[in-house]
Amino acid sequence: MDRMATTDEKAALGYEQARDELIEVVRRLEAGGTTLEDSLALWERGEELAKVCRHWLEGARARLDASLADDTADSEPGEG
Repeated sequence: MDRMATTDEKAALGYEQARDELIEVVRRLEAGGTTLEDSLALWERGEELAKVCRHWLEGARARLDASLADDTADSEPGEG
């Protein structure tokens, strides 16, 4: 579990995959019963998964903003 979320991993992991794995990491941390070393590894993995999710959400927000900007530009009266 000692992995960093590289650009390749961000591209390879879809939002839903990262979210589902993050949910599982949180569940395991909340359940307890793991060693300190395992808990730290889970925490680090959770942080990386959160970054992947944030990357996807920021990309989605940018696409929505661009689409809304296009819609606004299209609805403005044309010069003529």
